[in-house]
Amino acid sequence: MSDLLFEVADQLIMPRFGALDSSDISEKQPGDLVTVADREAEVELGRRLCEGDSDALIVGEEGVFSDPRCLDLLSRVAHAWVIDPIDGTRNFARGKPDFAVMLAETRFGETVRGWIWQPAHQKLYVAELGAGVTCNGEPLPTIPASPRTVPLGATYLPVPGEEWAEVKVIRSWGSCGIDYPKLITGAVDFLSYRSMFPWDHLAGALMLTELGGRIATDTGEEYGAGVIGRRLLAAATPQLWIATRDGLFGE
Repeated sequence: MSDLLFEVADQLIMPRFGALDSSDISEKQPGDLVTVADREAEVELGRRLCEGDSDALIVGEEGVFSDPRCLDLLSRVAHAWVIDPIDGTRNFARGKPDFAVMLAETRFGETVRGWIWQPAHQKLYVAELGAGVTCNGEPLPTIPASPRTVPLGATYLPVPGEEWAEVKVIRSWGSCGIDYPKLITGAVDFLSYRSMFPWDHLAGALMLTELGGRIATDTGEEYGAGVIGRRLLAAATPQLWIATRDGLFGE
Protein backbone atom coordinates (compact mmCIF):
# COMPACT_ATOMS: atom_id res chain seq x y z
CA MET A 1 0.00 0.00 0.00
CA SER A 2 2.89 2.35 0.67
CA ASP A 3 4.04 1.87 -2.93
CA LEU A 4 0.61 3.00 -4.14
CA LEU A 5 0.92 6.25 -2.19
CA PHE A 6 4.43 6.78 -3.56
CA GLU A 7 3.31 6.19 -7.13
CA VAL A 8 0.29 8.49 -7.00
CA ALA A 9 2.29 11.24 -5.32
CA ASP A 10 5.11 10.92 -7.86
CA GLN A 11 2.81 10.86 -10.88
CA LEU A 12 -0.02 13.23 -9.98
CA ILE A 13 0.95 15.41 -7.02
CA MET A 14 4.64 16.30 -6.99
CA PRO A 15 4.85 17.35 -10.68
CA ARG A 16 2.35 20.10 -9.80
CA PHE A 17 4.01 21.15 -6.54
CA GLY A 18 5.13 24.73 -7.02
CA ALA A 19 3.82 24.69 -10.59
CA LEU A 20 0.06 25.25 -10.27
CA ASP A 21 -1.69 27.78 -12.46
CA SER A 22 -4.58 29.82 -11.08
CA SER A 23 -6.90 27.69 -13.20
CA ASP A 24 -5.69 24.60 -11.31
CA ILE A 25 -7.02 25.92 -7.97
CA SER A 26 -10.64 26.46 -6.96
CA GLU A 27 -12.76 26.80 -3.83
CA LYS A 28 -15.27 24.14 -2.78
CA GLN A 29 -16.64 26.80 -0.45
CA PRO A 30 -15.15 30.10 0.75
CA GLY A 31 -11.64 29.47 2.06
CA ASP A 32 -11.68 25.72 1.33
CA LEU A 33 -9.26 25.12 -1.55
CA VAL A 34 -9.06 22.18 -3.90
CA THR A 35 -6.61 21.66 -6.75
CA VAL A 36 -6.57 19.53 -9.85
CA ALA A 37 -3.96 17.38 -8.09
CA ASP A 38 -6.37 16.68 -5.20
CA ARG A 39 -9.10 15.54 -7.54
CA GLU A 40 -6.93 13.41 -9.83
CA ALA A 41 -5.03 11.77 -6.97
CA GLU A 42 -8.23 10.83 -5.15
CA VAL A 43 -9.74 9.30 -8.28
CA GLU A 44 -6.61 7.26 -8.96
CA LEU A 45 -6.26 6.07 -5.36
CA GLY A 46 -9.91 5.05 -5.29
CA ARG A 47 -9.62 3.21 -8.60
CA ARG A 48 -6.54 1.28 -7.50
CA LEU A 49 -7.99 0.40 -4.11
CA CYS A 50 -11.17 -0.92 -5.74
CA GLU A 51 -9.05 -3.27 -7.85
CA GLY A 52 -8.13 -5.09 -4.63
CA ASP A 53 -11.67 -5.16 -3.21
CA SER A 54 -14.50 -3.98 -5.40
CA ASP A 55 -16.95 -4.18 -2.49
CA ALA A 56 -15.00 -1.82 -0.23
CA LEU A 57 -16.50 1.58 0.49
CA ILE A 58 -14.33 4.44 -0.73
CA VAL A 59 -14.58 7.61 1.36
CA GLY A 60 -12.57 10.43 -0.15
CA GLU A 61 -12.53 14.04 0.97
CA GLU A 62 -13.37 15.42 -2.46
CA GLY A 63 -15.97 12.74 -3.21
CA VAL A 64 -17.76 13.33 0.08
CA PHE A 65 -18.04 17.02 -0.68
CA SER A 66 -20.03 16.06 -3.79
CA ASP A 67 -21.98 13.20 -2.17
CA PRO A 68 -21.89 13.05 1.66
CA ARG A 69 -24.03 9.91 1.98
CA CYS A 70 -21.05 7.55 2.26
CA LEU A 71 -20.08 9.18 5.56
CA ASP A 72 -23.21 7.70 7.12
CA LEU A 73 -22.06 4.20 6.14
CA LEU A 74 -18.45 4.42 7.29
CA SER A 75 -18.98 3.39 10.90
CA ARG A 76 -20.75 0.15 10.00
CA VAL A 77 -19.55 -1.23 6.64
CA ALA A 78 -17.39 -4.35 6.60
CA HIS A 79 -14.50 -2.71 4.76
CA ALA A 80 -13.69 0.87 3.84
CA TRP A 81 -10.81 3.01 2.63
CA VAL A 82 -10.66 6.65 3.74
CA ILE A 83 -8.60 8.91 1.48
CA ASP A 84 -7.19 12.39 1.89
CA PRO A 85 -5.31 12.88 -1.39
CA ILE A 86 -3.58 16.08 -0.27
CA ASP A 87 -3.98 17.03 3.36
CA GLY A 88 -2.81 20.62 3.64
CA THR A 89 -4.04 21.77 0.23
CA ARG A 90 -3.50 25.42 1.12
CA ASN A 91 0.16 24.74 1.86
CA PHE A 92 0.49 22.69 -1.32
CA ALA A 93 -1.11 25.41 -3.44
CA ARG A 94 1.30 27.99 -1.98
CA GLY A 95 4.36 25.88 -2.65
CA LYS A 96 4.93 25.05 1.03
CA PRO A 97 6.14 21.51 1.84
CA ASP A 98 3.84 20.82 4.82
CA PHE A 99 1.26 18.56 3.16
CA ALA A 100 0.64 14.81 3.12
CA VAL A 101 -1.18 11.97 1.41
CA MET A 102 -3.22 10.07 4.00
CA LEU A 103 -5.03 6.75 3.89
CA ALA A 104 -6.90 4.77 6.54
CA GLU A 105 -8.46 1.32 6.35
CA THR A 106 -11.47 0.46 8.52
CA ARG A 107 -13.29 -2.78 9.32
CA PHE A 108 -16.80 -2.33 10.72
CA GLY A 109 -15.85 1.22 11.74
CA GLU A 110 -12.59 0.31 13.48
CA THR A 111 -9.40 1.72 12.00
CA VAL A 112 -7.02 -1.18 11.39
CA ARG A 113 -4.29 0.45 9.31
CA GLY A 114 -3.17 3.99 8.55
CA TRP A 115 -0.60 5.71 6.34
CA ILE A 116 0.76 9.26 6.27
CA TRP A 117 3.14 10.01 3.40
CA GLN A 118 4.87 13.40 3.41
CA PRO A 119 6.30 13.49 -0.13
CA ALA A 120 8.13 16.82 0.19
CA HIS A 121 9.76 15.68 3.45
CA GLN A 122 10.21 12.07 2.29
CA LYS A 123 8.73 10.64 5.49
CA LEU A 124 6.31 7.72 5.62
CA TYR A 125 4.43 6.86 8.82
CA VAL A 126 2.54 3.56 8.94
CA ALA A 127 0.38 2.14 11.73
CA GLU A 128 -1.35 -1.21 12.11
CA LEU A 129 -3.76 -2.01 14.90
CA GLY A 130 -1.90 -3.95 17.56
CA ALA A 131 1.40 -3.79 15.67
CA GLY A 132 2.64 -0.27 16.40
CA VAL A 133 3.95 2.53 14.20
CA THR A 134 6.93 2.90 11.90
CA CYS A 135 8.61 5.91 10.31
CA ASN A 136 10.43 5.08 7.06
CA GLY A 137 10.38 1.45 8.15
CA GLU A 138 11.87 2.02 11.61
CA PRO A 139 9.64 1.25 14.62
CA LEU A 140 8.65 4.13 16.88
CA PRO A 141 8.81 2.55 20.34
CA THR A 142 7.03 5.30 22.26
CA ILE A 143 6.20 9.00 22.29
CA PRO A 144 9.15 10.86 23.82
CA ALA A 145 8.51 12.15 27.34
CA SER A 146 7.81 15.87 27.28
CA PRO A 147 10.49 18.12 28.82
CA ARG A 148 7.95 20.94 29.25
CA THR A 149 6.41 21.93 32.57
CA VAL A 150 3.50 23.62 30.76
CA PRO A 151 1.94 21.42 28.05
CA LEU A 152 2.46 22.76 24.53
CA GLY A 153 -0.22 22.14 21.93
CA ALA A 154 -1.16 23.14 18.42
CA THR A 155 -4.47 24.06 16.87
CA TYR A 156 -5.37 25.00 13.30
CA LEU A 157 -7.36 28.13 13.95
CA PRO A 158 -6.96 29.74 17.39
CA VAL A 159 -9.99 31.79 18.30
CA PRO A 160 -9.19 35.45 19.07
CA GLY A 161 -9.34 36.03 22.79
CA GLU A 162 -8.71 32.40 23.76
CA GLU A 163 -5.95 32.34 26.35
CA TRP A 164 -5.03 29.69 28.90
CA ALA A 165 -2.74 29.80 31.90
CA GLU A 166 -2.46 26.02 32.28
CA VAL A 167 -1.39 25.22 28.70
CA LYS A 168 0.37 26.93 25.82
CA VAL A 169 -1.13 26.79 22.32
CA ILE A 170 0.53 27.58 19.00
CA ARG A 171 -0.85 27.48 15.49
CA SER A 172 -0.53 24.08 13.87
CA TRP A 173 1.21 23.28 10.60
CA GLY A 174 -1.94 23.48 8.49
CA SER A 175 -2.10 19.74 7.79
CA CYS A 176 -3.15 16.88 10.05
CA GLY A 177 -0.64 14.80 8.09
CA ILE A 178 2.07 17.01 9.58
CA ASP A 179 0.43 17.64 12.96
CA TYR A 180 0.05 14.02 14.08
CA PRO A 181 3.66 13.08 13.30
CA LYS A 182 4.73 16.18 15.27
CA LEU A 183 2.69 14.91 18.21
CA ILE A 184 3.92 11.32 18.16
CA THR A 185 7.55 12.43 17.85
CA GLY A 186 7.30 14.86 20.76
CA ALA A 187 7.36 18.27 19.06
CA VAL A 188 4.06 19.10 20.81
CA ASP A 189 2.14 17.52 23.68
CA PHE A 190 -1.38 17.81 22.29
CA LEU A 191 -3.50 18.84 19.31
CA SER A 192 -6.91 20.50 19.35
CA TYR A 193 -9.36 20.63 16.45
CA ARG A 194 -12.87 21.89 15.74
CA SER A 195 -13.51 19.55 12.80
CA MET A 196 -13.56 15.75 12.99
CA PHE A 197 -13.61 14.58 9.37
CA PRO A 198 -12.38 10.97 9.18
CA TRP A 199 -9.93 11.62 6.34
CA ASP A 200 -8.17 14.18 8.55
CA HIS A 201 -7.91 12.10 11.72
CA LEU A 202 -8.32 8.32 11.39
CA ALA A 203 -4.76 7.53 10.30
CA GLY A 204 -3.16 9.86 12.84
CA ALA A 205 -5.49 8.74 15.61
CA LEU A 206 -4.44 5.11 15.11
CA MET A 207 -0.77 6.11 15.26
CA LEU A 208 -1.35 8.05 18.45
CA THR A 209 -3.27 5.33 20.25
CA GLU A 210 -0.83 2.63 19.14
CA LEU A 211 1.88 4.62 20.94
CA GLY A 212 -0.16 5.06 24.11
CA GLY A 213 -1.81 8.42 23.52
CA ARG A 214 -5.47 9.33 23.65
CA ILE A 215 -7.82 11.10 21.24
CA ALA A 216 -11.39 11.98 22.24
CA THR A 217 -13.96 14.72 22.04
CA ASP A 218 -14.04 17.34 24.78
CA THR A 219 -16.85 15.36 26.43
CA GLY A 220 -14.62 12.28 26.65
CA GLU A 221 -16.02 10.20 23.78
CA GLU A 222 -13.19 8.22 22.20
CA TYR A 223 -12.63 9.24 18.60
CA GLY A 224 -13.39 6.91 15.71
CA ALA A 225 -15.33 6.68 12.48
CA GLY A 226 -18.68 8.42 12.83
CA VAL A 227 -17.81 10.35 16.00
CA ILE A 228 -18.69 14.05 15.95
CA GLY A 229 -18.59 16.71 18.63
CA ARG A 230 -17.70 20.27 19.53
CA ARG A 231 -13.93 19.90 19.95
CA LEU A 232 -11.43 17.10 19.37
CA LEU A 233 -8.40 16.70 21.62
CA ALA A 234 -5.41 14.43 21.01
CA ALA A 235 -2.68 14.09 23.64
CA ALA A 236 0.52 12.13 24.09
CA THR A 237 -0.76 10.28 27.18
CA PRO A 238 -4.16 9.72 28.80
CA GLN A 239 -3.02 11.69 31.85
CA LEU A 240 -1.96 14.60 29.69
CA TRP A 241 -5.28 14.42 27.85
CA ILE A 242 -7.13 15.01 31.14
CA ALA A 243 -4.83 17.85 32.22
CA THR A 244 -5.08 19.49 28.81
CA ARG A 245 -8.85 19.10 28.62
CA ASP A 246 -9.14 20.76 32.03
CA GLY A 247 -6.77 23.53 30.99
CA LEU A 248 -8.50 24.21 27.69
CA PHE A 249 -12.13 23.71 28.60
CA GLY A 250 -12.18 24.24 32.37
CA GLU A 251 -13.76 20.90 33.21
